[in-house]
Amino acid sequence: MWHGSMKRNGANRAKTTMVMATWWSFVENGDTKLPDKNGNFSMASSLKTNKSEKRPSGNFSMPRTECDILSCPNLKAFTFSELKNATRNFRPDSLIGEGGFGYVYKGWIDEHTLEAARPGVGMVIAVKKLKPEGFQGHKEWLSEVNYLGQLHHPNLVKLIGFCLDGENRLLVYEYMPKGSLENHLFRRGARPLPWALRIKVAIGAARGLSFLHEAEQQVIYRDFKASNILLDSEFNAKLSDFGLAKAGPTGDRTHVSTQVMGTRGYAAPEYLATGRLTAKCDVYSFGVVLLELLSGRRAVDKTRVGAEQNLVDWAKPYLGDRRKLFRIMDIKLEGQYPQKGAYMVAILALQCISEAKVRPSMSEVLSALEQLPPPRDPTSPSNSDPQVIYSPHVKSPMRPNSPHLKSHLRNNYDSPVNMSPRSPLPPHMKSPILKSPRGRCFSSQLVTSV
Repeated sequence: MWHGSMKRNGANRAKTTMVMATWWSFVENGDTKLPDKNGNFSMASSLKTNKSEKRPSGNFSMPRTECDILSCPNLKAFTFSELKNATRNFRPDSLIGEGGFGYVYKGWIDEHTLEAARPGVGMVIAVKKLKPEGFQGHKEWLSEVNYLGQLHHPNLVKLIGFCLDGENRLLVYEYMPKGSLENHLFRRGARPLPWALRIKVAIGAARGLSFLHEAEQQVIYRDFKASNILLDSEFNAKLSDFGLAKAGPTGDRTHVSTQVMGTRGYAAPEYLATGRLTAKCDVYSFGVVLLELLSGRRAVDKTRVGAEQNLVDWAKPYLGDRRKLFRIMDIKLEGQYPQKGAYMVAILALQCISEAKVRPSMSEVLSALEQLPPPRDPTSPSNSDPQVIYSPHVKSPMRPNSPHLKSHLRNNYDSPVNMSPRSPLPPHMKSPILKSPRGRCFSSQLVTSV
C-alpha cells in the first residue's frame, strides 16, 4: 500500500531547480518567439525526464487475477441489499449523477461498521451503479477496483468498497460536495471559479498524476479530463474513474501498445495515431485541462465555429505571446488574475501540448506549478490586492500593456503556491455515448476504437 507524498533525492531537487531556473528565465525575459512550426521551445530539452530517477516504492502489483482483486483487504464487499438500503432503494431523489456509464446515488453508512444507515446519519457515500449496456463494462469496473484498492494518495478518490452481484456492478466512494471541475467551469449558472482556486485544483491534480507516474510500477491514467477531477469541500482535487488506467511500460520498453481509448480533445495525437501509450500522453491531457482553466472553454465545443471548436488549435497561437494572452483568458475572471502567473501557466500548457519528446514530466509540471506567484485567498477577495489584476469596470481581462498593470507587475513573485489536498470524493457522471463518422464511439468526451 502506498501512502503520503513522494520524496525526492538531492539529484532530483537539483534537476528541478535547474528546470525552474530555465523556465523562469524564459518567462522573465519575455521571449515569445517559437523556434519551430510545432510550437516547441528551446528550453524544452531541459524538461526531459531523467530515466535514472527513482520512483517511490510500494507493493502495488500487476497483473492480478480477478480473485486477488476482489479479495483486497482495504475494500468492503457490499451486498446489493446493503446498498439498496443505504440509498433508500435507489430512489430518484437520491440520484446525484447520470451518464453513459450508469448512475450515481447518494447514500449513508455507519462510519465504523459500514452498515447501511438512516438518511442524515453516519457517513455520506456516493454509489456508482453501472448500466449493463453502458460504456463501462466488467473490465473497466474491475480495473477501478484493482487500482483504487491498492493506490492511496491525498489526490486520488477514496474507494470504500464494491458490489458484484449477478449483473450488478457497483462502486462505493466517500461523498464530497463540490462535484467535478467540469461543473464549476462549464455548467450554466455556476459561480465563476476564481484564479486562486483554479491554480489550487491544477496543483492537486498534478500531484495525483505525478504520484501515478513515479510509482515503482508506473500507472498511466489515460482519461485525464475536467469531469474526472473531483473536488472536496475545500476544493482539493482528486482523480477519479480509473476504468481506463493502464500499467506503464517496464524494462527497456518505451511504451505500451493498446487499443485506443481515451477522450476526444484530451487524448494525445500520437496515441490516437499509433496506439502507443506513454506517461507523456497524460501530460498532454493535463496541458489541455490547463487551457480549460485559463480560457473557461471546453476541450471540444461543437457550438463554436471553425478552429474555435478545438481548444488546442484555437489557443496555441496565443500561448507564447505575453501581449496576446488576454485574448484567450476566461472572461468570467473579469480581469482578476495575475498577469505574470497566467503567462507562466500558458507557457507550461504549451510545453505540455507540444510533441511528446519535448513534453515535461508530471513531476516537472508539478514543480513549475508550485512555484507560481502565490494567489490571494479566494475566500476573502480584496480590490486592493497588489498581486491581482483587478478593475471593477472591466468585463474581460485587462490588456497586458495597460498602465494599471505595470505597477502590479513590480511585486515580488518568489513564494511558491503551497496547498495540501486532504480528503477524497466520488466520481462524476459522464456524457452519453455518440457515434462519430469515423467509426469510433464517443461520449462528449470519450473516444474508443471499435
